[in-house]
Amino acid sequence: MMMTSFYSVISAAALVKPEARGSALTRIDESMRAAVNAGERWAEPEMLRGRGCLLLQFDGRENEAEVDFAKSLKIARSQGAKTWELRTSTSLARLWQSQGKRKEALELLKPVYDWFTEGIDTKNLIDAKALLDELSA
Repeated sequence: MMMTSFYSVISAAALVKPEARGSALTRIDESMRAAVNAGERWAEPEMLRGRGCLLLQFDGRENEAEVDFAKSLKIARSQGAKTWELRTSTSLARLWQSQGKRKEALELLKPVYDWFTEGIDTKNLIDAKALLDELSA
């Protein structure tokens, strides 16, 4: 049963159609509670990031998404989960870029990206590098 809540959250965030956003958000919240209750906290940063990404699909919910991204970063850092930290830093940097906070976005993402010395050809690092290039331009 372990990881069921994690995959439920990720699939809900990834597959949501515009008309189903509200029910997807409810599903994510329920799955996150179930994961915490079951002790599946290892994936909490990614679940929060997924929730934040879903919130960005709603008008006027950027602040809530930013809160989820901040929680995700804090937990990822406390766990030493660098991949979750990279994914969340990339998501938050994209949000900040859209808000005109290019400097803050660059300062957040660059040190996390620079930490990685292997796997530069993975999707997460390719996406982060592309965003860094945009922010540096």
